[in-house]
Amino acid sequence: MNTHGGKLAARALKEAGVECIFTLSGGHVMAIYDGCLDEGIKVVDVRHEQAAVHAADAWSRLNPGKIGCAVLTAGPGVTDGVTGVANAWRANSPILVIGGQGPFNNMRRGSLQEMDHVSLMKPITKWADACYDTRRIPDYIEMGIRHAVSGNPGPAFLEIPIDILSAEVDIEEVRFPNMRSTAPVLSPNQTSIEEALEILKTAERPMMMAGTSVKWSNASGQIQSFIEKTHIPTFVNGMGRGTVKPGTPELLNRVRKEAMKQCDVFVCAGVLLDFRLSFGRSIPEDAKIIQLDIENELIGTNRSADAFVVGNLAESFLRLLEAIEDQGSDIDFSDWRDQLASREQELEAAFSAQLNSDEVPIDPLRLCREIRDFVADKDTILIGDGGDIVAQASKVLPIPEENCWMDPGPLGTLGVGMPFALAAQIAQPDKRVLIIYGDGSFGLNGFEYDTAVRFNLPIVGIVGVDGIWGQMARPQAAVYGANRLVATKLNYTRYDKIVEAMGGYGEYCEHPDEIGPALERAFASGKPALINVVMRQDIETGAKGSTYT
Repeated sequence: MNTHGGKLAARALKEAGVECIFTLSGGHVMAIYDGCLDEGIKVVDVRHEQAAVHAADAWSRLNPGKIGCAVLTAGPGVTDGVTGVANAWRANSPILVIGGQGPFNNMRRGSLQEMDHVSLMKPITKWADACYDTRRIPDYIEMGIRHAVSGNPGPAFLEIPIDILSAEVDIEEVRFPNMRSTAPVLSPNQTSIEEALEILKTAERPMMMAGTSVKWSNASGQIQSFIEKTHIPTFVNGMGRGTVKPGTPELLNRVRKEAMKQCDVFVCAGVLLDFRLSFGRSIPEDAKIIQLDIENELIGTNRSADAFVVGNLAESFLRLLEAIEDQGSDIDFSDWRDQLASREQELEAAFSAQLNSDEVPIDPLRLCREIRDFVADKDTILIGDGGDIVAQASKVLPIPEENCWMDPGPLGTLGVGMPFALAAQIAQPDKRVLIIYGDGSFGLNGFEYDTAVRFNLPIVGIVGVDGIWGQMARPQAAVYGANRLVATKLNYTRYDKIVEAMGGYGEYCEHPDEIGPALERAFASGKPALINVVMRQDIETGAKGSTYT
């Protein structure tokens, strides 16, 4: 029986567990859409290819063991998706991006939208290649997925020319390989476990940071047990947020800088010493570092580790716990934890004035508190899309469980809000999905509200409107003068009206006590919705260092 390459691609994706693809209509890849209809794979068409890749990224984050997939047409379709691929690269999200191409039999002759996509994608993917044989399409899809999920995960890119996708072949001549969308669980070396434990046993003031590799190792249960056993003060960043249960006495937030200045052992659990930790300079020079991560290449960046454990972090924490039990070690840092927890309560009390401010225009932290109060007892996935507002939200909003918070990650890409939300609402239809926007970030992919309307996805966004790119304006004013602001001002646009014009629901808030009821009405509307909140504009606080150094 003959079948075309698009149907082979769709069958291979189905066998890999792909339930939906994210795309923007393009002639080079239409054969794959045809195959998806046969295989029951949902085709979600967005308004910009960047959004398609961001949505695939979110799909992988929310569905452990399943890979997100974006399908992009040739030329500008692929180049539009580059930012999404780069974001997944820095966030270590395992995704497969399939790109179209002009006909193979006209390669290098100047076909419509022809360009060298593979070379473009190689620096920001774990694997990038092209398939020029219709019968081998399933082989190449398996290779891409295998590379994406293995070791330190990340994106893979596969180019398939239009004539290869459209060509018909005898299906009996096609090999469908076994698809593996999860990596094998690799165990750490026992000597490394013992070396790490020896350092930990000498500690008086240790702290632990839990980050992205904890999530990709599915290690939340094991790290929780390790924390409860040792009572080590713990902080989270990246996709580590939500991997430690809220309410855990050791899980702290506001005292991170103070703890770091005083610590004598710093445990990096799936955390890189990158700009978020001042490239390791935040850690005292005489403090010892224990680093746990899923690949050796991640160990020792910017600061050498005194002990390191390489392997799946779930397995690593399990082995550490077993070693503690076997040795009968009495490791208990509860006194140190209590000191930090007491200081955390002091800072929380000082913080309360801003959280409860009745100021108009609205204090950004009061906005975040209203969101916190609204989602406190609700099953909600929160998505941060912005600069200032996301930084503020991270200080206020507790994450109820794993996979209930998403933000861009270390690339800092704006515009992820609605693309992430599309994937979240499709993957978890019974959960509420709430996007926290800055007004700058809304401008990048806000038009994806059209996608949410077309697919009847009741996603709610709340946008803090202060008419400025705040994270840029403050250092610009501090360095060059407040009268030299340029390229940082925005209008007080009624973004809620834009969403209403697309068929969604909109609300406008100027007073803080209006926010909670507006959220209630937005979710009750059953439509994609946006709440427009007018916030205080903060420019004159000065620049307290830079995220760029």
